[in-house]
Amino acid sequence: MLACGFWRISLVAAGALGVILTASAQHVILDAPSVTNDKKAPAPSPRAQPTVWPRLDPGAVLCRTEDDLDRHAANMTARVSGGGIQAADCRIISLPTGIRVISRQGLGRTEVTLNVPGNVTGWTDAWLPERAPAGR
Repeated sequence: MLACGFWRISLVAAGALGVILTASAQHVILDAPSVTNDKKAPAPSPRAQPTVWPRLDPGAVLCRTEDDLDRHAANMTARVSGGGIQAADCRIISLPTGIRVISRQGLGRTEVTLNVPGNVTGWTDAWLPERAPAGR
């Protein structure tokens, strides 16, 4: 009778060992988050982070002079209609960039200074309201 009990225990132990080896070979991780006390703080959402205002968003145009801004606008029209293009000293903003508004000449003509070292001054046709739009 004692030998029969030994075989039963050996059989159960061999089965358990087989399950454990199979699980470890498959890299199964038994995780119980409510049992461990390793609580991680959730990452702040991008909308929760404060944003700079006023700013030029990616894709905005910054031209060196007011005349360059006029030439840039003429080039946009010329590209659509197939006309000649004039050289304009303008660049496209690639990252959100904080600015200071110097003067406004209507809705589509604003002189700004970039908040970067060197105080780069230029003209943009970006719409820049006095206050940040809702949801920003």
